[in-house]
Amino acid sequence: MTATDVLAELKQLGTAQTRKTWLNHGAPDTCLGVLIGDLKKIQKRVKKDHDLALALYDTGISEAMYLAGLIADDARMTKAELKRWVKQANWSMISDFTVPWVAAGSPHGRELAMEWIDAKSESVAAAGWATYSSLVSISDDADLDLEELKTLLARVQKTIHGAPNRVRYQMNNFVICVGSYVKPLTELAIKTAEKIGVVHVDMGNTACKVPEAVAYIQKVKERGSLGKKRKTAKC
Repeated sequence: MTATDVLAELKQLGTAQTRKTWLNHGAPDTCLGVLIGDLKKIQKRVKKDHDLALALYDTGISEAMYLAGLIADDARMTKAELKRWVKQANWSMISDFTVPWVAAGSPHGRELAMEWIDAKSESVAAAGWATYSSLVSISDDADLDLEELKTLLARVQKTIHGAPNRVRYQMNNFVICVGSYVKPLTELAIKTAEKIGVVHVDMGNTACKVPEAVAYIQKVKERGSLGKKRKTAKC
């Protein structure tokens, strides 16, 4: 399939109701209104096509960009391509999910996560925290720098309430992910979440809520899933 073929199919799949939903969540006017489930059907057919992924992402169309992340060959992503992707991300679905998922699966995940966390741009900084969250979900504990994670938890505790909106959301998610996926740091993550308290994030014209970190980690603990890694960050 070519990018032109995929875009033609996406335009056929889009609906006004889904487009309205995406716009309420912050999508740009270029979105087509295609359900994630329909994008995954295309992913199932295409499987992995890196060149197609790069072409789709460059269209700037939300659904094409999201699909690009699903079919990209993460291992082939260069540092330059990932930096371009994070700058081109035009709303939180792409900056908080698509780009971090691909970055975490690349050889450059940890390096870029730490670089992006310090960015002045809200969307890039949010992508940095989300990338590290994805990393801890798919990486063996032996491959993680636990001391660095402790330092980052302390940073979240100290700065979260003064951070930009989407960065607050992703910092909170980082605490949840460390607590859920890195068993040696579960108790520290819980203590961090307790000290942070309630995290307020403006979720716009949606019914979305900010997960309560302590309760979320406790649920993971109760179902016996602490430390259970994911095969991929993508979903």
